[in-house]
Amino acid sequence: MIRVGVDVGGTFTDIVLERTQAAGEGDQQVVVTKVPSTPHDQSEGVTEGVLQVCKIAGVEPGDISVLFHGTTVATNMVIERNGAEVGMLTTKGFRDILHMARHKRPHNFSLQFDVPWQSKPLVKRRNRLPITERLMPPTGEIEVPMDEDEVYAAAELFKKRGLDAVIVGFLFSFLNDAHEKRAVEILREVMPDAYICASSEVVNVIREYERFSSTAMNAYIGPKTALYLNRLESRLRDNGISCPVRIMQSNGGISTVAQSATHPIGLLLSGPAGGVIGGKWTGEHCDTGNVITIDIGGTSADISVIQDGELRIKNPRDTEVAGLPVLAPMIDIDAIGAGGGSIAYIDEGGAFRVGPRSAGAVPGPACYGRGGTEPTVTDAQVALGRLDPERFLGGDLSIDKALAEKAIKENIADPLGMSVTEAALGILKIINNNMALAINANSVAKGIDPRSFSLMGFGGAGPLHAVALGEMIQAKAVISPLQPGITAAMGLLVTDLKYEYTRSVLQTLNDADDEALAKINAIADELVAEADAQLDSDGIHADARTYTKIMECRYLGQGFELRADMPLVPLTQANKSEVIDNFFNVHKETYGHAFRDQITEGVTLRVIASAQVDQLRLPSLEKGGRKDPKEALLYTKDTVFDDGQPTATPRYDREKLLAEDTISGPAIITQHNSTTIVPPKFTATVLGHGDIRIERA
Repeated sequence: MIRVGVDVGGTFTDIVLERTQAAGEGDQQVVVTKVPSTPHDQSEGVTEGVLQVCKIAGVEPGDISVLFHGTTVATNMVIERNGAEVGMLTTKGFRDILHMARHKRPHNFSLQFDVPWQSKPLVKRRNRLPITERLMPPTGEIEVPMDEDEVYAAAELFKKRGLDAVIVGFLFSFLNDAHEKRAVEILREVMPDAYICASSEVVNVIREYERFSSTAMNAYIGPKTALYLNRLESRLRDNGISCPVRIMQSNGGISTVAQSATHPIGLLLSGPAGGVIGGKWTGEHCDTGNVITIDIGGTSADISVIQDGELRIKNPRDTEVAGLPVLAPMIDIDAIGAGGGSIAYIDEGGAFRVGPRSAGAVPGPACYGRGGTEPTVTDAQVALGRLDPERFLGGDLSIDKALAEKAIKENIADPLGMSVTEAALGILKIINNNMALAINANSVAKGIDPRSFSLMGFGGAGPLHAVALGEMIQAKAVISPLQPGITAAMGLLVTDLKYEYTRSVLQTLNDADDEALAKINAIADELVAEADAQLDSDGIHADARTYTKIMECRYLGQGFELRADMPLVPLTQANKSEVIDNFFNVHKETYGHAFRDQITEGVTLRVIASAQVDQLRLPSLEKGGRKDPKEALLYTKDTVFDDGQPTATPRYDREKLLAEDTISGPAIITQHNSTTIVPPKFTATVLGHGDIRIERA
């Protein structure tokens, strides 16, 4: 079997190929590579990278069994606001729900704050048309039948305006979706080429603003996401790659192209999610379940926490993208504009700043020689001698130290009256402090003590900053994965197929009688049936399927919910207390207290269906146990560390290191896709599968 993982970043596209034989028929082969990303059309870079890794591995593209893909297409569309022109049908009287939202100011004490759902709406007001219809809670009975003539008229108007997508969001449709379904039928009849979806199909849960916003987001990114996925499959086929394609989801699972095209909001954290999965997998190899991951690429740094070997999933109230709520399950990841391409500059007030603006893949850092003239974090690393021109990406990409120094001198050093070395160290100090603050916001601010966690830095720039960041947050140790620059792509090959289905229940659990529990069980059965239908279409055998049931609960009268595990068996009077106790425990962990004498209300039922796929396996390294092994030594070159003085620093070839080898700092460990820095007074130890742990000597 040949499996390929492809992760697209802002600057580079990372590819890993795994070839395995049947048991007893030979060794496993793992090949990795990187190619420049192609922002104008990511599918070009993906295809080029797949063909390149096949050539390196000596395999035919047509022999690939399955391709796994993490993409930023959906995320970039929202951030750049270049999605589809969307129309909306909604209940008469509720046309402005998307404008009013929750009447919350994004920044309470700012006079210049921006309200993204008003300044850059996903659906313009002129394209939000009211329809006569009304359902009534709590049963969803029809109070006012839907006026189909109004729906036909609205559809004709949308067609005349040339809209790409239309959503239907009616009040209380999570209780009865009959009106939404009929409106969708009419829209598809009149606008067969438009991207159409109903809120009950996308997020069938309570809260009209969040439901409408999530559905609008799905339609806003839907047409271009579907076009990209179809173009990708077509481009791959044209190059002889006809294998199934699986897409990374924000919840840490993978899905099919068809499912991703109809529910693209599940892709909004597709890129970063692969890195967290890869970090969890690497932590298992390093015998640690407590890991803080930071994925530093060319444009951004993505931060997450893995506690006791488990991923953290965001609470529904926190799942937003670009300031807009998205009711889709997401791994708890914080992203900031900090990466190798982050640009250093002096602002209008004379302050020295770095990021969030990035040089990206084009033109890239000044040292790339592609026309960039502004200094970046990568330029600072080059100027300090921490990245060598002859070893950068194994020599595949040429860099020019003189160009890096020139950019820093002209834009930072001369205006501030400092040397190039001082300016370069300043760039790194600023960017590291920005990232350390973000790490603390994702850990300390959420009750995590970094002193009992290892910091894992990956992405092309991760191991360059990891030790400095580990010192700032007082992490127990620092880990540089086996293939830092490809960790997110490798995470794609250790991810399970996963789908989530939700339905509102709105039932207090303490006094729930047998009839109420029977309704909850019936909803759970319906969600499992939906999951089974999807897994059937994926060809997953029934024995390979696993299910998890979650009840999103709150105290009666509370504003938002927390996820509490449910038993897999049907709820009964005897076991409903398990859900209540689980809610109390999660509330205690999240907020530091739990009121165990209060009434618990179940709001949303969630069924997670998954199926394991073949996992990427790494061979164990041969045992070395050497100290500063000469066999791996490449050469020695002056490098500047925090003291500002050039220091003779040996370079080691990571591919020649063996298990239990130790390297004393200062040292730089090079490989094709990344560079690991071991500063003075630190020691690096090679672990059993090739990962490196760095600790104070």
